[in-house]
Amino acid sequence: MNPNLLFKLANNAALIGWILLIFLPRWRWSARLIAPVLIPVLLAVLYAFLVITQFGHSPGGFSSLSSVGLLFQNRGMLLAGWVHYLAFDLFVGSWEVRDAQRIGIAHYLVAPCLVLTFLFGPAGWLLYVMIKSVALRTIGIEGDDAAQASFS
Repeated sequence: MNPNLLFKLANNAALIGWILLIFLPRWRWSARLIAPVLIPVLLAVLYAFLVITQFGHSPGGFSSLSSVGLLFQNRGMLLAGWVHYLAFDLFVGSWEVRDAQRIGIAHYLVAPCLVLTFLFGPAGWLLYVMIKSVALRTIGIEGDDAAQASFS
């Protein structure tokens, strides 16, 4: 199949998930099924297909930065790497929304984290963890139920 078409399809699928998380976070299907499960599963299937059909058909690997560069000269593996990011970033964004809802952080504080997670992955997650730490007055990714603060 055409890598450019697969790229567009994967991007559009991920974008639908991000739109749901940002604009419809309380719709029960957004952060609980479509964005964290359905779309990442579709992306994971595409990823697995690309890795199975492309890995080993070009030089490179994961042992050094130069090897990764060689590996990603193969457009199929480059696309697989991109799909990997799309799936995991969307999954993390879904977790941010569910976690914020669970502990009572207002969505207007989470939305910038989502945009940042969408664009720059770990930087968005880091911002969310910082906001959560202020909200709970603790550092970590798991909150103590007794320490939960309502940020509404």
